[in-house]
Amino acid sequence: MKRFNISLTLALVALMVVGFGVAAYAAAPVANELVIADFDTGDKPNNIGGDFGGWDKDPNDESQGTQMSFDTDDSQGNASGYSIRLDYDVDSPNPAYNGFWMKLNGEDATPYNTLNFYVKGDAKAGYTKRFKIELKDMTNKPSAYIVSGVTDQWQKISIPFEKFRRIENWNSLNELVFVFDDINSSPKTGSILIDQITFSKQ
Repeated sequence: MKRFNISLTLALVALMVVGFGVAAYAAAPVANELVIADFDTGDKPNNIGGDFGGWDKDPNDESQGTQMSFDTDDSQGNASGYSIRLDYDVDSPNPAYNGFWMKLNGEDATPYNTLNFYVKGDAKAGYTKRFKIELKDMTNKPSAYIVSGVTDQWQKISIPFEKFRRIENWNSLNELVFVFDDINSSPKTGSILIDQITFSKQ
């Protein structure tokens, strides 16, 4: 009789453990947003382990370029947070374009459908109201989108993935690039702040 009771008790415990595991799995929330970069550490890498930085079309052309730095003006109002400040210059006698790149480390974006980030211009330094962003998968072909309507206040920009028509494989993304150029940027020198880059499902 004791052996039966012990076996029954063990069986009931096993069922409870399995049942709890299933319940816990079913209750696990599906993330509707993936934070790519919030910059709140004030350092590299981004939130998914990717590097980032400023880039220039021609590093030898000192008349143009983008300088990246961390700024304490945080889009979410976090007193200890940071954003990225991009001081751009495309006022060159030569064809000029430059900006900011961020590695996405082959991130699988298939659970999401929207790219988001916060942006504002520096009223004192001046800023372009229009610039280009490029998203790349592992083929490294840029898929471009023009952002417009930038102001000197933080605003959230949300871009549906369908706007990036040249992306072939959303399950492995390589890079996100912000581009200032002498066609879209007016004025040709200024400062833009970027923060809280995410993928979301909307």
